[in-house]
Amino acid sequence: MSGKKKIIGLICLALFLGCAALTAGHRTEAKSAPEISRSSAALKKGESIKLQLRSLTSKQKKKVRWKSSKKAVATVTGNGKIKARKKGKAVIYATYKKKKYGCVIRVIDKNKEEYVTGGESSYREFKVDYVLHSKKNGNIHYNAYFPESYDGKKPYALFVTLPGYQGLYFQGVAENIKTEEFGFEARKYNSKMIVLAPQLSDWGKTSADQTIALVEYFISHYNIDASKVYIDGYSGGGETLSLVMEKCPELFAACLMCSSQWDGKYAPVVKARVPVYFVVGEEDEYYGSNPFREAYKTMYHLYQRQGLSEKEIGRLLVLDVKKEAYFSSQGVAYQHAGAGLFSGDKEIMGWLFGH
Repeated sequence: MSGKKKIIGLICLALFLGCAALTAGHRTEAKSAPEISRSSAALKKGESIKLQLRSLTSKQKKKVRWKSSKKAVATVTGNGKIKARKKGKAVIYATYKKKKYGCVIRVIDKNKEEYVTGGESSYREFKVDYVLHSKKNGNIHYNAYFPESYDGKKPYALFVTLPGYQGLYFQGVAENIKTEEFGFEARKYNSKMIVLAPQLSDWGKTSADQTIALVEYFISHYNIDASKVYIDGYSGGGETLSLVMEKCPELFAACLMCSSQWDGKYAPVVKARVPVYFVVGEEDEYYGSNPFREAYKTMYHLYQRQGLSEKEIGRLLVLDVKKEAYFSSQGVAYQHAGAGLFSGDKEIMGWLFGH
């Protein structure tokens, strides 16, 4: 090949590679697939909400066709506005390019059934200040994260995180997720997991009952893998968690107790054989480490009475007392407040989501 032809050949190759790179870049920057803004909703008669298909341009949205499976229950306009007509269930379909996207609408009697309102604003991908209105358990505030991939067709795991004092509802809306990282760190372990962050009002029986009501609501209203429901509680939230475990241990695959104390009964948890991980600073300024040591010892003995081996108990029960160096080496001076480090600890969080 002559020098001139060789140069021309190299120029053509460079142009080809440049176009390929631009094409690849264009593919990378392509918009995500359309998705419906909500997969389910509970409405009272006469209430309205508006749905949309996300990731569409204004021009594309005009091509979406909306339809209700039961117009007597809920109607929908051409731009996605739904109105609840009478008690029952209907599916609202949005069709775009021959593909259907559905939202299940439940029209309820507010005096007899549980229903949810709120969740209109957001914080770091969490929808905040939902309220589950329960005739039995009152108004239960919570924040929730739903992966973009969740469409209700396949079962997803559920992680429940209970806040310490600084995250209770009277401290301010969404303070539980603004001051604790457990809900955000958990998402690194399972991309197909919904995160539920109840924002409770205390750390006693009322909050335990409300937590159980919320978890049961999610299991019954969303497609949840019942074998993958996890829970953690920090500080006062840990006290609440122990009461939850006393009442309904069978709901959970595993639980994580962080810098707290066990207020509930032990026998129901041991009977259900729910794995429990206790983690606390050796010199925790608020609780100290003795409450967890005693709880661990009590549960260990109960398992021994059941005839379990040391190895079997080790799979169900972990006591992790962190030395001062664990905190100081990460620039944390106070062990109780430093429990936030546990959310970023792969050994601790990996144990929880490994069950």
